[in-house]
Amino acid sequence: MQIHPTAIVDSKAELADDVVIKAYSIIGPNVKIGPGTSVGPHAVIDGWTTIGARNQVCSFVAVGHPPQDFSYRDEETRVLIGDDNVFREHVSIHRGTRRGLGTTRVGSRNYIMSAAHIAHDCQIGDNVVMANVAVLGGHVEIGDFAAVGGAVAVHQYVRIGTYSFIGGGSAISMDVPPYMLVVGSRPAKLYGLNTTGLKRHDFSANVLSALKKSYRILFRSGLNVRDAVDKIRVEVETCAEVELLLEFVGSSKRGVIR
Repeated sequence: MQIHPTAIVDSKAELADDVVIKAYSIIGPNVKIGPGTSVGPHAVIDGWTTIGARNQVCSFVAVGHPPQDFSYRDEETRVLIGDDNVFREHVSIHRGTRRGLGTTRVGSRNYIMSAAHIAHDCQIGDNVVMANVAVLGGHVEIGDFAAVGGAVAVHQYVRIGTYSFIGGGSAISMDVPPYMLVVGSRPAKLYGLNTTGLKRHDFSANVLSALKKSYRILFRSGLNVRDAVDKIRVEVETCAEVELLLEFVGSSKRGVIR
């Protein structure tokens, strides 16, 4: 274990043998950090926070601080982080609330760029990218392989579907369907399938075709959601990706961006 002499690590913190804590960082008493994780200079990790293996926590990152929620009364709520994530400079991640899920979760293999903010009770999947100054309100859910562009603001309780892409500077107040491309702020609009991203992840031609047909029926036909779903069931070859898209749209509570 490498702990810089200027770092402050509480004696109750649980650190794996090969964890690196660099200069002037502070580690609180209820923190657990897994093997191979490095904590950069001036980072603060506090609260009931568990961080997995091989994470890179860069300088001035703040993890596990109390939620920015007026109802919070210093309850024992948590941040849970998986493996192989990168948190660049000035990223902040707040712990959950009792009236929410109680835990803010970040999965594995995510890349969270400088000054991004993950608020209380957010649930982040795996292989997610959040660009510089992207900010999430409380209770946001992001599916695997989604990408959130720079300076994007996401409203509380919004869901961002798997493999979706949100262009920089967007303001998101409704759910983003999986596999789709969304850009804009007054309001944000759906611009079709995230074709480039899906091809990069080796989606087959048949799946891409089925998703394109489903997109046109759902969002370009003028049908309401129920009738559009019925039409897709008849006209589009079924696959897991189409089923996930239909389930997501059908279960939306805030409505989906169109």
